[in-house]
Amino acid sequence: MTDYAKLIDAETWAFIEKTNSYYPPDTIDYTIARQREIYDRMCREFFAGYPQGVTAETTAIAASTNSIPIRIYRNAEPNSAALVLYIHGGGFILGGLDSHDDVCAELCARTGYEVVSVDYRLAPEYLHPAAFDDALKAFEWASETYDSPVLLCGDSAGGNLCAAIAHATRGHVKKPIGQVLIYPNLGGDRSRGSYVTHAEAPMLTVRDTKFYLSIRTGGVDRTGDITLSPLADANFAYLPPTVLITAQCDPLSSDGEAYRDHVVAAGGHAYWFEEPGLVHGYLRARHTVGRARASFTRIVEAVSVLGKGEWIW
Repeated sequence: MTDYAKLIDAETWAFIEKTNSYYPPDTIDYTIARQREIYDRMCREFFAGYPQGVTAETTAIAASTNSIPIRIYRNAEPNSAALVLYIHGGGFILGGLDSHDDVCAELCARTGYEVVSVDYRLAPEYLHPAAFDDALKAFEWASETYDSPVLLCGDSAGGNLCAAIAHATRGHVKKPIGQVLIYPNLGGDRSRGSYVTHAEAPMLTVRDTKFYLSIRTGGVDRTGDITLSPLADANFAYLPPTVLITAQCDPLSSDGEAYRDHVVAAGGHAYWFEEPGLVHGYLRARHTVGRARASFTRIVEAVSVLGKGEWIW
């Protein structure tokens, strides 16, 4: 058994306990509607506001069958080197423009880049590949609308969608300039690595990951579908430079390591950093937990560097 009392510091335990006070560990046994209510309330409680100089505009992208809400964040001192397309986490069933509102505002403030947050369709009302289709459409819209190259950034489920876009757009004239994936779910091997050592981690368990996958697919076996599980791809060549930042105490951490290894083996640029003692969802702890604060600075640096078309790792 993993000794989380030793791995996780007091600040992080306080964050876990505060999260669980809003979001009980057995929440996945609740109805989807109730889960969303709980998650949205928790996100509101952690909302940190906008940094000075950042403004936001909520609008929508017209797709062939639906409208995709987006929120565009702008800095009073803009940096036009890149546009950040941010795709939020939430297990493909939770979240939206408000759940990661302050995260996007802070990314905008600290990099100067415009940030576009995407409100993709959620399961179970819309099964896979609806979320992927919306994310890809948003990337195509951003590539056509902005002169700046597009950088992908997302956490958890959003990291999955970013990677799926990167794989799907390799042959495009306008492809992502890079991607920053924060504790992403990439469809890794559940029989090894962190899936075993951190199967019962605080904040996210292997049982949770199986639940989210089943909801997303409607229980249909989609083995080998790279738009669902980017690690299922047989080809990792010609992908954009990639920075993966994962949490040590998270069953998904090995996905970052595996993805890094595949990209590097194919001759590409990829860097993986596992944050010691942190847990899934720690972005919300970036103002209260020292380790999470340092990690968010690492994320900001990665976004800033890749957005300039540079590689320092």
